[in-house]
Amino acid sequence: MTISIWLSLLLICLLGAMSPGPSLAVVAKHSLSGGRWHGIVCAWAHACGVGCYALFTLLGLAVVLHQSPLLFTSVSYAGAGYLAYLGFNALRSKGGVAAKLAQGQPSSLFEAARDGVMISLFNPKLALFFLALFSQFVAVGNEVSSKVIIVATPLLVDGFWYTLIACVLSYPRVLSVLRTKAQLIDRLSGIVLLGLALRVVWLA
Repeated sequence: MTISIWLSLLLICLLGAMSPGPSLAVVAKHSLSGGRWHGIVCAWAHACGVGCYALFTLLGLAVVLHQSPLLFTSVSYAGAGYLAYLGFNALRSKGGVAAKLAQGQPSSLFEAARDGVMISLFNPKLALFFLALFSQFVAVGNEVSSKVIIVATPLLVDGFWYTLIACVLSYPRVLSVLRTKAQLIDRLSGIVLLGLALRVVWLA
C-alpha cells in the first residue's frame, strides 16, 4: 500500500470519526457523567467494535473479490452510491451536535465499556460505511501488512479521536467550541465523501 492510498484511508476515517453522531453522544455522556477515565474506556471499547467491523468487512470483500470480480465491481458501485448518499446528507446537515451532548447519569467503567462496544457493533450504518469504504482499498491490499494497516487505521483513529474527546470534555469551554464547529466538520465530511464516491466509480 502506497502512502497516498493510506493517507486517503486515514482522511476518510478521521472525518468519519469526527462527524457528530450516536457514538459521540455515548462517549460524551460517559465523559461528562463519570469522568475522563469513563470516557476513555468507552472510547476504546467503541474502537474495538470498529476494528471488528473493519476486519470482518475486509475478509468478506476479499472473498468476494477472489470468487467473483464482477460481483465485487457491483459491490463497489453500490458502495460508491452509499458514500455519495452520506456525503449529500452531511452537506445538508444542520450540525445538531448540541442535542447529542446531553449529560447522563453516573455509571461504572464496565457500563462505559459495554455502551461503547454496543453502540458500534449494533450500528448497521457502520457496516455499510466500511463496505463502501473498503471496496476501493481491498483490491490494492493483498499483502498481510496492507490488510493489517487497513484494519488498524480506523481502529486507532477512532480510539484516539474519542480519547481526545473524553479528555477535552473535562474543560467546559470545549463544549461550546465543539458545537460551533460541528457544521463545518459535516461540510468537510460531505465533500470528502462525495469525492471518494467519484473516485470509486472512476477506478471500478
